[in-house]
Amino acid sequence: MSVAALVLAAGRGERLGADLPKAFVPLAGKPLLLHTLAALARVDEISRVVPVLAARDLERFAALGAALASIPKLAPPVVGGRERQDSMRAGLAALAPEFSLVAVHDAARPFVRPDDVRRVIAAARSVGAALLAVPVTDTIKRVRDARVVETPPRDECWAAQTPQVFRVDLLREALAKATSAGVVATDDVQLVERLGLAVAVVEGHPGNLKITRAQDLALAEARLAAGEESGR
Repeated sequence: MSVAALVLAAGRGERLGADLPKAFVPLAGKPLLLHTLAALARVDEISRVVPVLAARDLERFAALGAALASIPKLAPPVVGGRERQDSMRAGLAALAPEFSLVAVHDAARPFVRPDDVRRVIAAARSVGAALLAVPVTDTIKRVRDARVVETPPRDECWAAQTPQVFRVDLLREALAKATSAGVVATDDVQLVERLGLAVAVVEGHPGNLKITRAQDLALAEARLAAGEESGR
């Protein structure tokens, strides 16, 4: 099963409070997106890395020039949509028929480790869908109207990460059914859950940080300054 990676980078990242789209915010002197693309390109099992961008960012991406040429396996960018599901659909439409598995990854997660990506790909080969996740360490509360509704058992709660890996045909079916039902999901696996199918959970690493707010970016800068490499 050949594997392609879709790197979703069409969002604005308004919570970051930056003047640039989040994927192009500088991290250790180069755009965040470049760190993430390079991290996935290091994974032997991935044959193609496809950036999915907003149309407004295509020129900005092309201007990266030589930096892009240094990343192996990189495909031309695909124009994404307003919602995450629209971007996934566009990315899937751009894949050649040879790809039977797709890894969907957040552009804002540059520290994903290649070994974790390999393990979640292996799980998806076995069952059709798998995600990286980490057990939560805080007690979780379900809240409605500023009131606690429920406290789920902490040992049953995991925080989802990416990449989330799927059989291509399965993800296409899940997207089509979600569109027909008017469902907008915040998580890719959530779409497959609606089909009633099992999804494997592979324990990831807490260091697979999603850069969402300014303090996340500062932490990422500190990690790189201390000698840590993205995607290692």
